[in-house]
Amino acid sequence: MSDFSSAINIIRKYEGFSEKAYADPSTGGEPYTIGYGSQYYPDGAPVRQGQLCSKQKALEYLFHEVNVIDTQLTKLNLGIDDSMRQALISFIHSIGWEPFLYSNIVDCLEREDFCSATEEMGRWIFDVDHKVIGGLLDRRREEIVLFLQEVDANPWASTEVLLKAFRNYSAAPHQVRAIRSLEESINPYVLSEFANNFQVDEEPWDSFWDNEAEVLFDS
Repeated sequence: MSDFSSAINIIRKYEGFSEKAYADPSTGGEPYTIGYGSQYYPDGAPVRQGQLCSKQKALEYLFHEVNVIDTQLTKLNLGIDDSMRQALISFIHSIGWEPFLYSNIVDCLEREDFCSATEEMGRWIFDVDHKVIGGLLDRRREEIVLFLQEVDANPWASTEVLLKAFRNYSAAPHQVRAIRSLEESINPYVLSEFANNFQVDEEPWDSFWDNEAEVLFDS
């Protein structure tokens, strides 16, 4: 059997183990889930309320599901490396085969537009009420990091295009439109992390005077 350890580790980490079948949070009933996120047994039978399984059985179910997903991916004949394949296996295990198949991600992969593919993956973080699920934010981040592990998918990485844009920013209409377009295309996790690191809500002179105070006290 192929080594899908990276995919399996992510799945186990975020699905967790459940000895007893539990109901879908959005329906209060079917589909029921057991083990490490399994909703069907290897013979195709759906998981039913009240059923139990051991960790060993849960791993058997998971290995079967991973191999099924890998077979389906292979049939699509996408130009993906091993890290991409494992990231996609975890991602598909999370959202389901049909949502993946009819998503924009497949189109991006067929064009080998890997940056856009990861942006699309990063959008799958909401529940049925369109609220962000914290665990999915972290899971998508790990899947995206794994997906890009073997490829330099950002051709602009060394050109400092954003720094140049910030230096030349004058609030011209075309600049505002470009920034808004970029903001809409960035997945929410990356955008919120940037806002925190950049200290978007902080007044620009606050950090200046804090630094000045540090210099005075140190001297």
